[in-house]
Amino acid sequence: MLLVREYRAYHDGEWGLPVADDTYLFEKLCLDGFQSGLSWLTILQKRANFRRAFAGFDFHRVARFGDRDVVRLLADPGIVRNAAKITSTINNAHHANDLVQEAGSLAAFFWRFEPDDKSRPEHLNLASLKAMTATPDSTALSRQLKRRGWTFVGPTTVYSFMQSVGIVNDHLEGCFRRDDVEGARAAFRRPQ
Repeated sequence: MLLVREYRAYHDGEWGLPVADDTYLFEKLCLDGFQSGLSWLTILQKRANFRRAFAGFDFHRVARFGDRDVVRLLADPGIVRNAAKITSTINNAHHANDLVQEAGSLAAFFWRFEPDDKSRPEHLNLASLKAMTATPDSTALSRQLKRRGWTFVGPTTVYSFMQSVGIVNDHLEGCFRRDDVEGARAAFRRPQ
């Protein structure tokens, strides 16, 4: 029952709200990479441990992690101990710093890939949502990140990220959060 409450709290208070905070955006993209092949609930349960282990996902600090940090992280039972995903997070931190230099912020770069409303389903129901594991926009963002050296950022992972940080509103028709999130997106000032 605690797990259901944890997941519901995430859905009701966080998922889909538009975000411009670079640290949070980096965290979400990394956690979505860690989630690959696992349930989101597994990652959500370990999120506090991930934050502790990865210096609050401060990508400036994570970029300075070295071999000893990788060994430390592989021994940490509070996180997902996958060497490829751990080294990916460190790698992506280096590239996050480069992306900030290029675009001004991670937020300014990521929000460039917000889809046009006309490309979205007119009515978002479970069937249309299940059909959108990736989109042309998530594929384009994935390609751009990979071109810049990022890893664990495939189109499906990136689409999950876009959903979670409000770049798209994938609360279903009839979900009590859909209109609230849409209102937050309407009021949100897109980063430049």
